[in-house]
Amino acid sequence: MRILVTGANGLLGGFLVPELVSHGHEVLATGLGPCRLCFPSGSAYAYRTLDITEPIQALEILQDWRPDHVVHAAAMTEVDPCELDPIACWHINVTATRFIASAVEALGASMTYVSTDFVFDGQKGPYRETDPTGPVNVYGCSKHIAEKAVMETVTRWSIARTVLVYGHSSNISRASLMTWVRSKLQAGETIRVVDDQIRTPTYAGDLAMGIRLLAECGAIGIFHLSGSDVLTPWDMALQTARYLNLDASRMLRVNAETFSQPARRPLRTGFLIEKARQELGYRPVAFAEGLRMSFER
Repeated sequence: MRILVTGANGLLGGFLVPELVSHGHEVLATGLGPCRLCFPSGSAYAYRTLDITEPIQALEILQDWRPDHVVHAAAMTEVDPCELDPIACWHINVTATRFIASAVEALGASMTYVSTDFVFDGQKGPYRETDPTGPVNVYGCSKHIAEKAVMETVTRWSIARTVLVYGHSSNISRASLMTWVRSKLQAGETIRVVDDQIRTPTYAGDLAMGIRLLAECGAIGIFHLSGSDVLTPWDMALQTARYLNLDASRMLRVNAETFSQPARRPLRTGFLIEKARQELGYRPVAFAEGLRMSFER
């Protein structure tokens, strides 16, 4: 299968491109700026620079390469910057997605759109695919509207919602919760970690595997792809400190109201993943194993 991936320079792309290549797919990885993927390109993998907000550029690449399937992972994902600059967020997450979806449909290709648990309000998580949405911030709203645009435009579509993706990739400078805990505790600093938010954190390798399965199965519909462990950020931080033999006494347990942030966060999200298990054969690792792989990769 010929698969085009947007946002390939991100954390997910660093796992998804090799996952697809290793299973025999021909991949065109695209992203902003030079390629930052940490393995050489070859006959089954090429890279092209793509700014998804430039419709002519996007259309030319899609028409030239003519993929069978497009994985649209590129997005503005940092929640507070989205809240502070909603116009930029909407342009990247909604307008660009609408255009890519139209181009995919015109080519007769299929599409997987990568979405988020933040399409939910966080009142009754963990969530199934059939639960009503209700985003509480600009980022969540943009992803919710983009989901609808894909569903309304593309005949063969799938939505891959995920939660708090973690993992190690040397091409990514943005810190995860786990790497932040490591750097702060190694420096002897005291940190505050919230314990009233519920998530099902997702190892990036598992998300990549789930997206590959969606493409290979020709699946249509919404699928929740996350880990199965229901954890708070405090739980994740504590497991990280213990795994790395760092001083957990420097961690202070707090609630979300301790922090002043531009964007509201949903409190209880996380996913129930039975649909992906049954229909795709999706089998995520436990958080403890994902933590080990993140620091040993």
